[in-house]
Amino acid sequence: QVRLAESGGGLVQSGGSLTLSCATSAPIYSINPMGWYRQAPGKQRELVASIMSDGSTNYAKSVEGRFTISRDNAKNTVTLQMNSLKPEDTAVYFCNAKILISITRGWETYWGEGTLVTVSS
Repeated sequence: QVRLAESGGGLVQSGGSLTLSCATSAPIYSINPMGWYRQAPGKQRELVASIMSDGSTNYAKSVEGRFTISRDNAKNTVTLQMNSLKPEDTAVYFCNAKILISITRGWETYWGEGTLVTVSS
């Protein structure tokens, strides 16, 4: 059973920084892409950032220049460095990965349970 384990959420003041990390729990063949989504109260889940195995990235316009996503392909981990946080960044952040567990199973999408990020003004 593949699981995505997230860590690093918490409470921070406006302008502060947090780092979120996500790791997979089972042997896999390949992961592409890995990323982070977030869901604020009363809003739909939205993409924050994603990264391919070749290092190419995609960011939501609202976080460009403030957040940085990175991954360790050897360890199958993804990290989101969040700087200059704003109250509107408050949300539950979910790790997301499209995983090829085996050639016979094909690609499957997995989600972490979510970690709460609260930015106070």
